Amino acid sequence: MQGMISRYDRLTCLLSGRFVESIALLALRVALAGIFWRSGQTKVVEGTWLEVSDATRYLFENEYSGVPLPPDLAATLATWSEHFWPVLLVLGLATRLSAFALLGMTLVIQIFVFPEAWWTTHILWVAMALALVSRGGGLFSLDAIVGRMRGK
Repeated sequence: MQGMISRYDRLTCLLSGRFVESIALLALRVALAGIFWRSGQTKVVEGTWLEVSDATRYLFENEYSGVPLPPDLAATLATWSEHFWPVLLVLGLATRLSAFALLGMTLVIQIFVFPEAWWTTHILWVAMALALVSRGGGLFSLDAIVGRMRGK
C-alpha cells in the first residue's frame, strides 16, 4: 500500500509541474480562442478582412437587440473582438487581458443574448477564461518570453 501511495505522490508531483501546466494552458488558449474565432468568422463578408456582413447587422438589430449598445456599434465591436482577442490568446500575448475580454464578451452574451445557455455552454467558456486570467499563458506564450526579457 505504501508503494502505491509513493508512486501516486511522484506522479502527482510530475503532473503538477510548470511544463504540464503550460501544455494545459496552451490547450485552453487554443480552445477558447477557437470558439470566438469561429463565431467571428460567421460575422464577416466572405473574402474580406473584418467587413461586417449584412446578416450580422440584421441579427444585432433584431435578434440580439437586448445588447445595450447601438446595433451597428455592437455588431462591429463583436466582430472585431472575436478576431483580435483570439489571435492574442493563441500567441499568448496579453493572455490575461485577452481572456478577461473574452470573459466579458461571454457575460454579455449570457445576460443579453442567450440567457438560457449558461449550463450548456457559457459556464465552460467562463471556466476556461478564468483559468487563463488567474494562471496566465504558461511557458509556451509570448508573455513568458517578454517576462524573461524583462527579467521577471
